[in-house]
Amino acid sequence: MKTIYISVAALLFTVACSSPGNKKAEEAIEIKTEVIAVEPEVNDSLTTDAVTSATSLAKDVTFNGTFVLSPQRHASVSLSIDGIVKNTSLLPGQYVRKGELLATLENPEFINLQQNYLDAAAQCDFLEAEYKRQEILAREAAASQKKFQQSKADYLSMKSRKEAAAAQLSIFGVSVQALQANGIMPLLEVYAPISGYISNLQMNLGKHIAAGEALCEIIDKNNTLIKLMAYEKDLGKIKTGCPITFRVNGMGDETFEGEIISVGQAVDNVNRSLEVYAKVMENNELFRPGMYVNARIVQK
Repeated sequence: MKTIYISVAALLFTVACSSPGNKKAEEAIEIKTEVIAVEPEVNDSLTTDAVTSATSLAKDVTFNGTFVLSPQRHASVSLSIDGIVKNTSLLPGQYVRKGELLATLENPEFINLQQNYLDAAAQCDFLEAEYKRQEILAREAAASQKKFQQSKADYLSMKSRKEAAAAQLSIFGVSVQALQANGIMPLLEVYAPISGYISNLQMNLGKHIAAGEALCEIIDKNNTLIKLMAYEKDLGKIKTGCPITFRVNGMGDETFEGEIISVGQAVDNVNRSLEVYAKVMENNELFRPGMYVNARIVQK
């Protein structure tokens, strides 16, 4: 606080008239010494962040964050079997639709799986017929119970082998009905699990892809989310359903709207922050996962 001292000496001012008969007038003006305290100008609406030392308007919660995708909108395309890439026409950034052919791979084990199913299916039909025949004979006491039980065990065992082979083929998207109708497929076909844009393409012609290794990733930018970083001091002002406005790095002063849909339950021990997720109310073609955004809660 600044203190300003102003001191003025007493001033006596006497007015005398030269004309006779007029009284001599005296007027005394006294100005006393005063002490004026001047307070420095303070903006009560400013607060300082204890972690970042950044100032912001009180009741005005701001965040920094990035665009992210929900797990349902981000797919890694991989297989539980290895193979050599025989054909692909993908390019990074290319848009593909769910069910579209991405690549074909060659692996003798894939051919063996198909053969195992066809053999099991053929044996299963034969053993089922034999089991039913033995069941009739056993009912009429024309055959022993032991032979009937053996035929039943053989049939059920082969049936389980057939079902296991069918389950393995279904993992690779092979229809057993199409297999029985069209025969063995020489190449393993890989299809898109979701619609979206190709990212992190890791395959080329002739490359050996190990089991579990991703061939590429597919990102669906519909329903983009924003992952924001908030501090625990602002937690009381953050609630699901709160509207926000945000700006995107590289897109100037244009503002977009969103809504908080999830507030993290764990606070980071180092910077005392937590994650807040918001949905974008209207997607923009220029939005990309990983782009930086700056957001603030809209005060009602």
